[in-house]
Amino acid sequence: MIMQTILEGLGLGALLVLICAAGIRKGAAGMVHLYSPEVWQRCIEPGLTTRGKIRRNSTIFKAVCIPLYIAYVLTCVYVVNGSRDFLSGFWQIFVILFVMNLIDRFLVDDFWVGHTKAWIIPGTEDLMPYISSADKGKKWLFGTVGIAAISAALAGIMALLL
Repeated sequence: MIMQTILEGLGLGALLVLICAAGIRKGAAGMVHLYSPEVWQRCIEPGLTTRGKIRRNSTIFKAVCIPLYIAYVLTCVYVVNGSRDFLSGFWQIFVILFVMNLIDRFLVDDFWVGHTKAWIIPGTEDLMPYISSADKGKKWLFGTVGIAAISAALAGIMALLL
């Protein structure tokens, strides 16, 4: 069961990568909402994007990704794997989200954003690295404590419903 759950986490990580690839298909400015406000301003000044587009892309990203991720995780854990109690639901949700978090931290943030040209926005190179050490620390903290809290909340809700 643990290998299947890890594979499901890899699937969720692949979904994340696909969403990111779609977001930067016309240039990294399409996902500038993931960067700091300083980078946003640098993209707005030369007309690469607007504040309205940044807000719209951020809203769409959250409105699509969060429900999609939750639906994926709950389908894997409760439909595919047949979990019916809090503990089995919790650990499976946690593993799937944690594997996705590892993919996000190492593959997306460290490698793709940090070591390729795909995410570079012309005119903002002096603001690199786009993901600061402080931001990385926050992401790691959320990726452990936050994912545990989300896993507990989802498993608790599902335990009540089932």
